[in-house]
Amino acid sequence: MSQTGRIKPSGSERALNEAYDTALLDLDGVVYAGGAAIAHAVDALAEARDGGMHLAYVTNNALRTPDAVAAHLTELGVPAEATDVITSAQAVARLVSDQLPEGSRVLLIGGEGLRVALEERGLVPVESADDDPAAVVQGYGGPDFTWSRLAEASYAVARGVPWFASNTDLTIPSGRGIAPGNGAAVEAVRIATGAEPQVAGKPLPPMHRETVLRTGAKKPLVVGDRLDTDIEGAHNGGVDSLLVLTGVTDGAQLLAARPEHRPTFVDADLRGLLTGQPEVGGEDGRFTCGGWTASADGEFALDGDGEAMDGLRALCAAAWSRAGAGVCELDAAKVLARLGL
Repeated sequence: MSQTGRIKPSGSERALNEAYDTALLDLDGVVYAGGAAIAHAVDALAEARDGGMHLAYVTNNALRTPDAVAAHLTELGVPAEATDVITSAQAVARLVSDQLPEGSRVLLIGGEGLRVALEERGLVPVESADDDPAAVVQGYGGPDFTWSRLAEASYAVARGVPWFASNTDLTIPSGRGIAPGNGAAVEAVRIATGAEPQVAGKPLPPMHRETVLRTGAKKPLVVGDRLDTDIEGAHNGGVDSLLVLTGVTDGAQLLAARPEHRPTFVDADLRGLLTGQPEVGGEDGRFTCGGWTASADGEFALDGDGEAMDGLRALCAAAWSRAGAGVCELDAAKVLARLGL
């Protein structure tokens, strides 16, 4: 890879589920949205698993326990055990336990998943800033999370109590659209106190460490829908990634990706695990993939015909090559509309 980072998506002659031993799958926006399975996810994961790929589910959502997540996946037709699930609650609990002795009180600002993870590490969750906590630990509390819990966190943090956050995703996909995530709640406490939390979740190293410790992956492939968590987390961990377009990220955001947000592979959905990935060729600013040729000389141009994903891969090469270490700011609306994206 060049000093400016990845300038085009990679190709793979082998199907991805054969080229990598473990898929580290994000959940919201990849496997399900709003509790319902995303189209093609169940069948694609079954085929990948039957082909010998280990499937691990890695989520920044700290609300539910691994048991609850595994039960939900199984209900959707994706058989899973609690040991297959890694959450940012587990990562932040390990981060806290590395710094505090067993039995320490921690102010819990979140849901049951965070409570269970803290107790697993020998920490004692408490409910009030007046309970003399040694740390504040904040995770996603669900759609009914109240302002009173944010106030409780602010009282403790303002007194100088160390503050930890499971993750800082500003948004979370739901069945009705995009909703505020834990990062929005973290911002409220930051504004109230002026403090900065220690953060465990994707894209930061504590989450990657937790995932490797729990899965034992030797050649993992990160699979996600978010550039700023899944793909950046893979970049920070030095592993390959597959972006699927079933969640937060759209084509325009992908073309404008910074170097650390550029995935190794791009596909429409989880069926991309079951196939090879076409090579993107090109020279003199013109890039080809499948039946498409793309360039970005003053404006995007896209010629040819074929699979929409091939056209998007060619456009990625044109955009990322033009941007180098920066961001491509060309308007992509017209060429993406031609691809139906």
